[in-house]
Amino acid sequence: MTKAIFFDIDGTLVSFDTHTVPSSTIDALTEVKHLGVKIYIATGRSLKQIDNLHGLTFDGYITMNGAYCVNGRNDIIHKCVIPKEDIEALIRYQEEHGLFPVEVMTAEEQTINYISEQVTSLIQLVNLPMPNIKSLRESSYSEILQMGIFVDKEKERKIMREVLVHCQSTQWNPLFADINLRGCDKQSGINYILKHDDIRLDETMCFGDGGNDISMLRHVAIGVAMGNASDEVKRTADYVTDTVENDGIWKALKHFKVI
Repeated sequence: MTKAIFFDIDGTLVSFDTHTVPSSTIDALTEVKHLGVKIYIATGRSLKQIDNLHGLTFDGYITMNGAYCVNGRNDIIHKCVIPKEDIEALIRYQEEHGLFPVEVMTAEEQTINYISEQVTSLIQLVNLPMPNIKSLRESSYSEILQMGIFVDKEKERKIMREVLVHCQSTQWNPLFADINLRGCDKQSGINYILKHDDIRLDETMCFGDGGNDISMLRHVAIGVAMGNASDEVKRTADYVTDTVENDGIWKALKHFKVI
């Protein structure tokens, strides 16, 4: 029996095209909650960036890919911080090899060292306000929970191998990579939530569409990939549903007789 369902936001709950939650999804989640099933967010966004769920409320939030997890009252369940030594190494790398955009997320704000065309494209895709500009040095004085680096795949591999040696990268868009402390992902966030709310792993389900959803799709009892997900994500899932716009969440919940 499913007692907890975890949902990615962008490309899963929210359409990249309309920037809205389909009415069928709102109806499905309302029915799920009425049946006593707990629902949770599992996103790469920060808590303060979650502003597009059209009044839906959740029992907990895994944010920044597991780096900052809270319950429905916004009490912190878990957080993981990128080590200062990795931040210093990235600052030195940019001083030696040139600047590229680095988005920084703390519990309080999202900033970026400079804005490129790739940054603008991504911000438009997810319909978020442009982060304030702040140097990586200035950002390093705060606890950094997640970063986003706007580099190609080859440069990303080099940086992860030689610079951010205590971190891991995931991608849900080819324009950039999310950076988190190694071992900090949506899977680990789910574990902290389940322990806090006393729910078993075999009672769980999740929905996702991007590379940063792969860890949780493999981890839960039933992992559902959206129809708009990449082939890699679909291969990871137990079940592939329809797209966001074509009632994918509602259809999958009906398929598994959750509603």
